[in-house]
Amino acid sequence: QLQASGGGLVQPGGSLRLSCAVSGFAADYYVIGWFRQAPGKEREGLSCITGSGRTYYSESVKGRFTISRDNVENTSDLQMNSLKPEDTAVYYCAAYIPSLPGCHYADIDEYRFWGQGTLVTVSS
Repeated sequence: QLQASGGGLVQPGGSLRLSCAVSGFAADYYVIGWFRQAPGKEREGLSCITGSGRTYYSESVKGRFTISRDNVENTSDLQMNSLKPEDTAVYYCAAYIPSLPGCHYADIDEYRFWGQGTLVTVSS
């Protein structure tokens, strides 16, 4: 089970840190990914992190967002900086067991375990 938290209202240019709590299984060998879905749009993969800490980012968030994980606490965080109004969306964390090295944030169907989302609103 995964649960995302930390969403809220933030002004453009501001920062927000989302957290994903993983329970029910040891997360250190799972890939964890972060996604978002804006109203009327398809779910978008943003970033993923392997069990060893290797990270990957979509072009839309590279340089602004930072994914991390704590395999002891079974959590993953998404630090979001320089937020824009177009970042407004419901954000989700998800996980899957990898069969190959690396991870794929864009392959949404690969993610077997999903948490409920947390709403991020970027507005002045």
